[in-house]
Amino acid sequence: MALLVDKYRPRSLETLTYHADLSERLRSLAQSGDFPHLLVYGPSGAGKKTRIVTTLRELYGPGVEKIKIDSRIFQTTSNRKLEFNIVSSVYHLEITPSDVGNFDRVVVQDLLKEVAQTQQVDQAARQRFKVVVINEADHLSRDAQAALRRTMEKYSPNLRLILLANSTANIIAPIRSRTLLVRVAAPTHDDICKVLQKVGKAEGWAEAEGLNRRIARDSGRNLRRALLMFESVHAQNETVTDKTPIPPPDWEALIAQIADDIMIEHTPAQILIVRAKLYDLLSHCIPPSTILKTLTFKLIPKIDDALKGDVIKWSAFYEHRIRTGSVSSWMPGRGMWS
Repeated sequence: MALLVDKYRPRSLETLTYHADLSERLRSLAQSGDFPHLLVYGPSGAGKKTRIVTTLRELYGPGVEKIKIDSRIFQTTSNRKLEFNIVSSVYHLEITPSDVGNFDRVVVQDLLKEVAQTQQVDQAARQRFKVVVINEADHLSRDAQAALRRTMEKYSPNLRLILLANSTANIIAPIRSRTLLVRVAAPTHDDICKVLQKVGKAEGWAEAEGLNRRIARDSGRNLRRALLMFESVHAQNETVTDKTPIPPPDWEALIAQIADDIMIEHTPAQILIVRAKLYDLLSHCIPPSTILKTLTFKLIPKIDDALKGDVIKWSAFYEHRIRTGSVSSWMPGRGMWS
């Protein structure tokens, strides 16, 4: 059984429920005959991917939804083999180069060059070029972005790139200058409530406006998360009212427990307990930056005002270390490695 977030995902630009002006601009681009490279950015859960999928449908028709998943092997200069999954249709490819870490340059260079040098298979296709959608473009290494820039310059007649990112801060200027920037803002609380009301009505669930409002607020304007919370509430309760409690995700509840453990006792034994729970989160594929950010927000209300600045400072410091691939450093004034 499909999740609500997949079951009710809009399939055309006309069915998108918010940011109507943005949908109209994307439709105009798709119909113009001169489709540019795009850099689509905005917060998680704002609907970036959904808008791009519907734009591809506007470009190529329903055939773009007939996708398959291929596994490819890429070889680095040091003869290391990288296994990489590609989601593709006849008209487009979808890749996440950041999955292979610092070897993303190899994937970008080899795969995009191969795609760009081949002609469109479907001679009756509306467009003569292929589209490559790159997820998490803001996580690409500098080398991969440089390779991407060269590909954009050399193979633009046969290839269009759509980059998806949460922020443009980590995208190099040459790529930003060669793409049309499209910002997808987070939906408002009213937008989320309308979507929840529409989905609830389609499922035949009793309407609870107060509950929808609380979900919209607690989701942080993340529509994907709001739909998952909405489905979770109805799955765990036979009767849903405005006052029905909203259960937190298991991983978030565990992080809240870790914050409590940190505050209860400051001993080596307690450190081992906390570390085991952190490893448990990582083993369940919760991103380390998400763990660190959530733990920081759980700790802030529990500590003295004098310590809050230090906690935020070190949280930001270690998040940066995580993103650059180094998690150990000397803690000044502590006399130990952490």
